[in-house]
Amino acid sequence: MKVLITGIAGFIGSHMAEYLHQKNFVVEGVDSFNDYYDTKLKRFNAEVLNAQDIKIIEGNLCDENTYKMLDQDYHFIIHFAAQPGISETSSFESYLNNNLIATQKLVEFAKLQKQLVQFINISTSSVYGKFATKNEEAKVEPTSYYGVTKLAAEQLVLAEARKHHFKACSLRLYSVYGPRERPDKLYTKLISAGINNQKFPLFEGSKSHKRSFTYVDDIVNGIYLVIKNYKKTNLEIINIGNFQQETTENGILFVEKNLKKHISIETKSPRKSDQQETVADISKARQLLGYIPKTHLNEGIKKQIKWYNNMILKHGKI
Repeated sequence: MKVLITGIAGFIGSHMAEYLHQKNFVVEGVDSFNDYYDTKLKRFNAEVLNAQDIKIIEGNLCDENTYKMLDQDYHFIIHFAAQPGISETSSFESYLNNNLIATQKLVEFAKLQKQLVQFINISTSSVYGKFATKNEEAKVEPTSYYGVTKLAAEQLVLAEARKHHFKACSLRLYSVYGPRERPDKLYTKLISAGINNQKFPLFEGSKSHKRSFTYVDDIVNGIYLVIKNYKKTNLEIINIGNFQQETTENGILFVEKNLKKHISIETKSPRKSDQQETVADISKARQLLGYIPKTHLNEGIKKQIKWYNNMILKHGKI
């Protein structure tokens, strides 16, 4: 089976590529290596994949020329590529182009794939809004450009599946963390602050926020189960995440415990678009896929700290 992964050099995409390669899938991917965050981390990820003979095409999904470099015989497309986060420095146009326009062009490409078994769209719990605590039937109330454009992209993909152009599903992921996490994300930034004796910037009120922090391997396993059960998942929206809930404050304490040091907090003004609470209702994923996340937050943080220290040894501060 042959798989195309968009955003292959990113955090989750690179893990997915390695996992499927180990399962003897033919894995290829595309990544724009944009500068939303320092591209050197993506380049490091790409080196790891290239060493396993995983093909990476550098290109933007909004650019028609990118598709000329891709093959025409994919069985699965896993669409990770997106403008992430709720940064106030990112314009609406960047979210529109990278999340919606790029998806529309990828959809048109997917319609030409004669052997396509399934288009797996990667969405986010952000589509639910400030409180992502319900099942997939719940009303969606996104509060950020990210959530709005990811919801639109999700529906764009499913609309084509409803018209029988291909089979598709959409997976809403919850607060993913682990090795290769972006430098602007909670745990990489927190670990960096602790190791480098810097203050950790935290938005006012964030300590009490509740999250379904989900280790990246549990996310990858969930997506693999979707591939294995593709006959059951056409037109389905499925939550993938950890049903166990922790506060951000507990996450900080776990990092401090594993680093054996206190991390000073620098309080920033609150962000209006922040989610207040997430807890993954994975009843559907359990029923359809047999999905059960296994990694406790403290265990996952230990692995992320080990990865971070290894990166420093190999490449210096990240």
